[in-house]
Amino acid sequence: MSDEEVVDPKETMEVSCKPKCVRQLKDYQACTRRIEGDESGSKHCTGQYFDYWQCIDKCVAPKLFEKLK
Repeated sequence: MSDEEVVDPKETMEVSCKPKCVRQLKDYQACTRRIEGDESGSKHCTGQYFDYWQCIDKCVAPKLFEKLK
């Protein structure tokens, strides 16, 4: 077994895809600013958060599966 540390290629690919998902990131950041003072805990930005990561995943998937072939 090798002593080299295994690097997850998905993390690198996610970084390269982030510029393609700027709109979703800005929507999420705007939401977090809007609900900043919410003490009730009823407001959340779950939808925007998932939209952002869905965009990242959609960008990464073809690259990742090509590398895994």
